[in-house]
Amino acid sequence: MFTPADHDFMQRALELAALGLATATPNPRVGCVLVRDGAVVGEGWHRRAGEPHAEVVALAQAGARARGATAYVTLEPCSHHGRTPPCVDALLKAGVARVVAAMEDPNPAVNGLGLERLRAGGVDVRCGLLEQEARELNIGFVSRMVRGRPWVRLKAAASLDGRTALPDGSSQWITGEAARADGHAWRARACALLTGIGTVRRDDPRLTVRHVSCSRQPLRVLVDSRLQVDPGAHVLDGGSTLVACAVDAPQRAGKTSALRELGCEVITLAGGAGRVDLAELLRELARRGVNELHVEAGYVLNGALLRAGLVDELLLYVAPTLLGNAIGLAELAPPPTLDARLAFAWRSVDRVGDDLRLVARFPEKT
Repeated sequence: MFTPADHDFMQRALELAALGLATATPNPRVGCVLVRDGAVVGEGWHRRAGEPHAEVVALAQAGARARGATAYVTLEPCSHHGRTPPCVDALLKAGVARVVAAMEDPNPAVNGLGLERLRAGGVDVRCGLLEQEARELNIGFVSRMVRGRPWVRLKAAASLDGRTALPDGSSQWITGEAARADGHAWRARACALLTGIGTVRRDDPRLTVRHVSCSRQPLRVLVDSRLQVDPGAHVLDGGSTLVACAVDAPQRAGKTSALRELGCEVITLAGGAGRVDLAELLRELARRGVNELHVEAGYVLNGALLRAGLVDELLLYVAPTLLGNAIGLAELAPPPTLDARLAFAWRSVDRVGDDLRLVARFPEKT
């Protein structure tokens, strides 16, 4: 069905899509390559929401050469009016003869309708080339559209014996500079960064992207059940931080007002035992367009997310050190049997400076 040349051109489209890794949110990362008579006549990728989609950029570059061409697109062309007109209309108007899409768009507003309209317009349409690679590139967007919640990536730095902090809470720094910079690259691709009040009170993190170039800062989200955060905490610098609590507004009216004066937003999502309803928080973040949620928290919040089955991926940086009887990754009770343990599947193991970067997922999410 697909030729070696088809694979090569789609691979190039995926490379282009990846250029929007840290900027396209909340939209998907999409790349497009236009080919006529075996030669590339136009390329494009979606930079950020509100700007032209990948297909439109490629068509503009190709001009009249787009007529009769094949368009290789990493995601089904949109067929609805959003911030920009439908890409299907642009492709049909340009006279593109063939469209090869890596995957259908999971957005219910599209979900096959774009491909149907192209076929109805006489275009030869094929779908499914390098689909897994395309899904991986937009794993958060797919999660938001299909599950109604972001893809949750839990990041931590640990010793060889799995300890993330000393008994007094000290954790800066277990890993080296290279690992910390790499961690900021993962922050940059996320739509939002989440932490808990324990980490804020102990480490006072900024929770921003600093060690790599980034044209935007992800939304900062603080889980603070009783609104204990100090208004002077770095995580609140510049406002624009979403604070999730579990108390009624009248109980903490003064603190709520102080946070709002700083430009922060406070929402109440009460769960059981006076804690924040984490599942509802994820659904709320999805409603706000968050595709990938990057978690940098302590063992209490890490444990709560894992126990609730809300973690999709672990991003662990492991240093060649031992910390002994110190604080671990997550507050979890021992399983009754080894068969009942939380088991992950390795996605990748790479060396970063003097440390290792481990990426793992639950087997059903690999």
